[in-house]
Amino acid sequence: MFFTQALKPKTPAALALLLVAATTGWGADTAGSKITRGTFYQNPLSFGTTRDPDPPKYARNLSEIGVDSLLNVKWLDIGLDYRFRYEYRDNDLRRIQSSLDQPLLHRTRAYIGIKDILDPFRFAFEMQDARRENSQFARDNRDVNEFAITRLYGELYFKNLLGRDAIGSSRPVSVRFGIHNFEFLDRRLLSNNEWRNTANTFKGFLGSLGQESNDWQVDLLAVQPLNRQKYAWDSPVQKQWVYGVIGHWRRWSDLVTLEPYYLAMNQSPLPGIADYQVHSPGLRAYGVVGTTGLDYDFSLTYQTGRNGTRTIQAYAGTFELGYTFASNPWKPRLSLFYGRASGDHNPNDNKDNRFQRFYGFSRSWSANDYITYQNVSTPTVRLEIKPHQNLRLDMNWSAYWLESATDVYSVGNVIQVQDKTGRSGNYLGSEYDIRARYTWDPKTEITVGYSYFQSGGYVKAQLHRDHTNFAYFQLSRRFF
Repeated sequence: MFFTQALKPKTPAALALLLVAATTGWGADTAGSKITRGTFYQNPLSFGTTRDPDPPKYARNLSEIGVDSLLNVKWLDIGLDYRFRYEYRDNDLRRIQSSLDQPLLHRTRAYIGIKDILDPFRFAFEMQDARRENSQFARDNRDVNEFAITRLYGELYFKNLLGRDAIGSSRPVSVRFGIHNFEFLDRRLLSNNEWRNTANTFKGFLGSLGQESNDWQVDLLAVQPLNRQKYAWDSPVQKQWVYGVIGHWRRWSDLVTLEPYYLAMNQSPLPGIADYQVHSPGLRAYGVVGTTGLDYDFSLTYQTGRNGTRTIQAYAGTFELGYTFASNPWKPRLSLFYGRASGDHNPNDNKDNRFQRFYGFSRSWSANDYITYQNVSTPTVRLEIKPHQNLRLDMNWSAYWLESATDVYSVGNVIQVQDKTGRSGNYLGSEYDIRARYTWDPKTEITVGYSYFQSGGYVKAQLHRDHTNFAYFQLSRRFF
């Protein structure tokens, strides 16, 4: 109730004011320490919320790959990387039957991007090949998507169309059309799903006023999600569109970065699929509290619309508070997180309370991939440390409840179970995770992890599992 009351009915107006403020440059024109670091952008310290950059992080400018004859080729970005992961999954909840599975996952990506030399026209292309071996289960499009195009777009890019900001960075305008692979906000609503073997992709328009280094920026999108085809070219989800306006206010980023947003999904009726329209205004804010060592990140989203003949009324929110022990050479960060997303309370009334998760990623909720951003209530305690410049460790404990005991439990968006009577309760269980990431060299990273899930009453009653074990080894290698 707190989230719904906090967001009704002033949220759309408040978001509109924030977006207008951003686009008009309202506020004191003070650069402060941004001049020193050359950008208004601040990375969030919250766990798993740093967005994949554009171009992708495995890509490099050709002038920077260490070949003297290419030092002046600054108009071309290239990338090639390969990732291998071995998984040991004992009693995986996402499978109907209790079993032991040990899949081998392969992912190869290649990227090429042209900029500057043909301005205002730019171009990008990315292909990804995702495969799975050594599994007893049928291949699905979470693991398999062979020779998929994940980026293919043309762009009109006007570098100085909106002038420059207070620290001299150009404020460009860009419009892209084609196939996109992107991430926005804290990645919980729109993400490329970096952990999963296959990627979320979209087809349509992306626009941007400003860039990440500016004091303000506005992103615009009107796209169709693409259906991942295991052995064929991906195709748009029939008659479904996702729209968005996402603002970024960074003028006060030494204290807070504000990201007001409006997202919408429109699914036109099809045989067996009802007309579905949802409107999702929201606000995210994150920052660091001076030199105290404290950092924070919170988001609130309210949803309204209709699902067939039912009225949508849903909400979600997250909050994370962290503290970094800066004087310790290992720089430990201890954080507390709480996330909640509404579930449907009564399937027989005229309201649909289930939160629409759009196309976010699930890894931050559960290393096992057992939780999605809907019908969930979960606290997490996490510790992150860096005992060596090349080694990062993180470990956490989480507990999970259904927000509505009578609504669907979506197990990693793979299978769904439901107890409409509510007699199974709403406690799903708890999870213990530990992960180590080691940078072998500037182009190679090794990751190992283990996750133990202890089932609660709901999982024991519905899925008949007492616990699960998940261990993995991952090797990532980029070639430029």
